[in-house]
Amino acid sequence: MKVREIMTENPACCTPEQTVREAARLMAQNDCGSIPVVEEGSRGVVGVVTDRDLAIRVLAEGRGPDTPVSQAMTADPACCGPDDDVERVERLMAERQVRRVPVVEGGRVVGMVAQADLALHPHAVSDEEVGQLVEEISQPSR
Repeated sequence: MKVREIMTENPACCTPEQTVREAARLMAQNDCGSIPVVEEGSRGVVGVVTDRDLAIRVLAEGRGPDTPVSQAMTADPACCGPDDDVERVERLMAERQVRRVPVVEGGRVVGMVAQADLALHPHAVSDEEVGQLVEEISQPSR
């Protein structure tokens, strides 16, 4: 199965210059916990900001809502392409211990694949593989 068959297309994105308040609002409006951070205009992925990043890198450090996303994001995230096999996304999630992976085509973000997408598509991976993936992602930081 290919990534394009399970990904969420056209995800909400933000730029490094936007505030974490704006990123949080995008997460609330789009019912998601991760936003690709893109270069303005090109939509080339430069990072990812998650709800956990906002809690750990902003709130826990006493920073305010006007903090630029660039100070909270994870730079250089693992990405995949829409024509990659779903197994590649599984490997990336396990290796990087992430639950979401941006999908990039032609240098632009075109989608997002979440751990839940793998679980919700029974033909993508087996229940046993999803369980193994959750276990690998959830290991203490290396």
